[in-house]
Amino acid sequence: MKTTVEATQNWHEVVAEKETRIAEQETCIAKQETRIAELEALVRYYEEQFRLHKHRQFGAKSEKSQYIDGFVQQDLFNEAEATSDENPETAPEPELREVQRHFRKRKRLVNDTLPDNIPIEIVEHGLDESEKDCPECGEQLHVMGRGEKRRVLVVIPATVKIREHVSLTYGCRSCEQTAVEPGDATIINAPLPAPVIKNSFASPEAIAHIMYQKFVMGAPLYRQEKDWERQGIMLSRQTMSNWLISATKKYLEPIYNALLAILLTLQVLHSDETHLQVLHEPGKAAQTKSSMWLYRTGSDAKFPIVLYEYQPDKSAERPKKFLKNFKGYLHTDGANYYHSLPPDIVVVGCIQHARRKFTDALKTMLPKDRPGSKVAEGKKYCDRLFDLERDFADLTPEERYEKRQQFSKPLLEEFFAWAENHSHLTKTPLGKAVHYLLGQRKYLENFLLDGRLEISNNRAERSIKPFVIDRKNFLFANTTRGATASAIMFSIIETAKDNGLNPFKYLVHIFKTAAGHDAYNDPDLIQSLLPQNLHESLRIKFCN
Repeated sequence: MKTTVEATQNWHEVVAEKETRIAEQETCIAKQETRIAELEALVRYYEEQFRLHKHRQFGAKSEKSQYIDGFVQQDLFNEAEATSDENPETAPEPELREVQRHFRKRKRLVNDTLPDNIPIEIVEHGLDESEKDCPECGEQLHVMGRGEKRRVLVVIPATVKIREHVSLTYGCRSCEQTAVEPGDATIINAPLPAPVIKNSFASPEAIAHIMYQKFVMGAPLYRQEKDWERQGIMLSRQTMSNWLISATKKYLEPIYNALLAILLTLQVLHSDETHLQVLHEPGKAAQTKSSMWLYRTGSDAKFPIVLYEYQPDKSAERPKKFLKNFKGYLHTDGANYYHSLPPDIVVVGCIQHARRKFTDALKTMLPKDRPGSKVAEGKKYCDRLFDLERDFADLTPEERYEKRQQFSKPLLEEFFAWAENHSHLTKTPLGKAVHYLLGQRKYLENFLLDGRLEISNNRAERSIKPFVIDRKNFLFANTTRGATASAIMFSIIETAKDNGLNPFKYLVHIFKTAAGHDAYNDPDLIQSLLPQNLHESLRIKFCN
């Protein structure tokens, strides 16, 4: 009997031990399955990021929708291959037509044109003396008219010369004869034009050329220094830098301040920012990033104004201080530093940034998985909103407001309702896009408040792009003084470009007109130098 009880106890112990081992194995398997699921999710994430990084590195940078009619990706070509003829050698040259200057929204001029203000050099081609005998009778041929004409564009590289200003001295013959002493005779010296920079051989054209090359053509001063050297002129980058900063401080900064005062009186503005590295900034390492802020007018402004401002950081106090006298609508991206502005500044979000999240999410997916996906659905909502804006482009602000209430508002509400149904997603690319959309909702809806507002902040992004492109060339600013001057020079040049001015001619006009004047204390002079008040001769002209 005792043996049977012991055997039963041993059997129960064995069963309990097996059950314990089975439970431990099941727990281990569950942990392994959980770990496998985590690793699979991590692999999917890395694959998504790899596809996104690969697209950013090798794919098209344009944010124009690449997915149409079932999200079929369009072919991409090399620019030269796309724009050249199949057989360039036999392809006819484009006809040079004289067309009136006009602007088309999001389109380029389709004809190659030559400006009518370019000097025309007429070269007549005649027969040699030996060929002027008539082949029939042998008499001398005479010119009876002009036949075939052909125009070509001739480029003459920039030339350099030294301009020596000489003051003529005038005397009076009568006074010379009646003067008791030689020094009593009347002597008058003709005044010389005031130098643009005292004790310097800088001319308005030279300073304007250096500015143009650096801030329009993206040529850093060290490249310009080499170019001057190739022309036999030893002009150091330090001298050029001194010229730029001095001319900016004396002549461009007062114009910048006047443009700023006008900007703050408007009701619709756009803003953006990008980074800038300043090597010698007090209290900061050379590798630390500073900021270049952009503020510009909206589509309702009669005259565009584009202003840059250098600041050492991205603090929310920067736009708050710059816009302290502004009341109205401010288009921005989704950055938090715009969300603490005073209540009399209404922040208008950018739906283009929301669409960019869905576009990036599409890029992380395999092509076969894109059509019909939830990500594609979200992007399609954004595309439909932009399609409506294109339909409303030619309407008045009042008409656009009414149409948005009728069509855009219901579609936007439907979009947010769709997003809320997917708000449970978190770390997936779609979840990130939805999270951004819902987090920015109160700002994204604000474009419905006024017909003058835009659905995106693309206007600011286009204006800050020239600085970003040039930054790839000059890489950094040396000092805060130089960074501030760069912001002012960029502002004057980009404002000139947006107003249809020739930047080089505009800068030359400023330096010639303001030389010798105290621009800070001459408001009439500054008003005459503002882009909207300039003569048509400074504007870019096309054939009429």
